[in-house]
Amino acid sequence: MVTADRIKEYRSHTFGYHPKDRVKTKDEAIKYVNKRGFIYFWPINGITLPSLWGAVSGDRPVPDEHDDPGHVSWDWKDSLLGKHVWFYGKILRKKATIISMEIAPYFYALTENYGSPEEDYLTIYEQGRMTQEAKTVYEALLENSPLDTITLRKASHLTSHESESRFNRALADLQADFKIMPVDVVDAGSWHYSFAYDVVARHEPTLLEKARYLGELDARQKIIELYFYSVGAAQFRDLVKLLGWKPPDITQAIESLEQHGIIQNHQGVDGLPGEWMVLNDIS
Repeated sequence: MVTADRIKEYRSHTFGYHPKDRVKTKDEAIKYVNKRGFIYFWPINGITLPSLWGAVSGDRPVPDEHDDPGHVSWDWKDSLLGKHVWFYGKILRKKATIISMEIAPYFYALTENYGSPEEDYLTIYEQGRMTQEAKTVYEALLENSPLDTITLRKASHLTSHESESRFNRALADLQADFKIMPVDVVDAGSWHYSFAYDVVARHEPTLLEKARYLGELDARQKIIELYFYSVGAAQFRDLVKLLGWKPPDITQAIESLEQHGIIQNHQGVDGLPGEWMVLNDIS
């Protein structure tokens, strides 16, 4: 039986918490994302997943002080927007997520983007699964992108104070569904800092082609496999919470990974309650 201490030790390496595994340069950050497949930018409370902050700074809270050396990760993230070295956006739980370009097609294959960016969204909207604000924002970018946040709000007619939350929700919804992505940081607005957004299909056209040949089960299996190689062990509810997929879809992927000898299901963990799925490599 695997122990809680063994899982913690495993994660200290995969999360970059161990001093010898720490990410020290921008190039190392890119290699780290490529190795893990997908990570968060910041640690997210209640979610077990590596983050760029943790890989740079270790297992400690994100401080408010702007001069903290760990905030170099912010500079790396901004400087690499739109450079095609990784995919960045509010994806998992609509939080800042970094995905390797090799793995991004697996996520894209699970979206409702079927190959016609100029038409697919209309079907989703007509079926009541896209807000009016998201439709307006997306159409503004289809017409003229990239656009910074300030210009995009004006083009979407969402400049009033009361529309701010609806605009931000539209941005998050569209990113989570791989319809738009931040591709640059520009000097705009009162903070002199604003993301510029582009249509994913326009900025990363190869993503569509690569995703076209991936089946949903293969995509889910790959994503969950990478998740276990990062965390070592997890409970079923952890996958539901992070990925937001339907439980039967997760179960199907888990069964496939178990058949391939990658994980063991229905396991106990010494020192932790409940039933676990455990990566064979650490058991």
